[in-house]
Amino acid sequence: MNAAGLLPVFLLVIAIGSMQGLIGAQNDDDDSPSDYWLNEMQKTSSSEDVQPAQFNANHDPGRKNLEIDTGANAASSKPTTIVVAKDGSGQFTTVQAAVNSVPKGNKNRIIISIKPGIYKEKVKVDKPWITFQGAGPRLTEIRWGDMASTKGPDGKELGTFNSASVAINGDHFTARDITFRNTAPPPPGGAVGRQAVALRISGDMAAFFNVNFYGAQDTLYDHKGRHYFYKCYIEGSIDFIFGNGRSFYLECRLHSIANPSGSLTAQKRESTSEDTGFSFLRCVVTGSGSIYLGRAWGPASRVVYSFTYFDDIIRPEGWFDWGDKARQKTVFYAEYKCFGPGANRDGRVSWSRVLTDKQATPFLHTGFINGEQWLNSA
Repeated sequence: MNAAGLLPVFLLVIAIGSMQGLIGAQNDDDDSPSDYWLNEMQKTSSSEDVQPAQFNANHDPGRKNLEIDTGANAASSKPTTIVVAKDGSGQFTTVQAAVNSVPKGNKNRIIISIKPGIYKEKVKVDKPWITFQGAGPRLTEIRWGDMASTKGPDGKELGTFNSASVAINGDHFTARDITFRNTAPPPPGGAVGRQAVALRISGDMAAFFNVNFYGAQDTLYDHKGRHYFYKCYIEGSIDFIFGNGRSFYLECRLHSIANPSGSLTAQKRESTSEDTGFSFLRCVVTGSGSIYLGRAWGPASRVVYSFTYFDDIIRPEGWFDWGDKARQKTVFYAEYKCFGPGANRDGRVSWSRVLTDKQATPFLHTGFINGEQWLNSA
């Protein structure tokens, strides 16, 4: 996403009590376990905040019998495992070679077990039913360093779409316990062509469990399709979760490295008739800079934050219309029972919303992404 349109920094000077000390004590790049942040959220939230409308506090991430399957289980009932190991102890030494070994038209779950190591390669997955199983986000990492301005083999600039370190085009992709990183340095303010995607997900019905995403401008390209993110860590500076996916982010940590300003999201819904958008539930927003909750990349951009902790890095106005006032009438930007110093709505733009229990309900469960139809097979 283009960094143009970010306004000058306005520092929020708000005392945030003990939570500030706890957050400040953590290393920004420490991959702190999500449970730590969720525990701190519970300490700082009221009893009302933990009683959302029709929200199951014991939500299971689409496994066992929680979700109602419509046939996808058959593909995952007898998975095949392929081992990737840098030391040669597996069947392949690179992730891409393992992906290439999967036959075209694959109809069964293939688990690519990636042993500990940093895999410096650009990976593309064009086949369905692929799982990347790492040894843990701190142990297994895929990284590359392309930017939008990087020249491809044809001598032309790659563009944001093709800058991704990992590009997922196949449906039913799953990733667990792994890190995806774009190593391009954070761009200075106003820089052109410095978008650098860690992962692009363009396939439908994809799920990410305990996955870390690192980048700066445009870290996670949530391009299109229905996607589920559970206990993930996502780091960036400008529009670092962007695209036109219909995605549900549960108990994720969103960490800003903006300097001085940035934005969490840039959702691209083009019309109010589209069912796309991002829903963030019980997430934690930390980091640096002065950032927007979202910028209206699309004229009907839709983003909802529910029961989410905001550190004191959120700009008072909260949301940005991309410099197009007409979008103020068509975007759907909302907050529901969020808390923390950045959740103070005194300065919020008038065209953002505070949802009622009834209005919030569709955004508080995996039904937002039709999870009952497919998550059980992830």
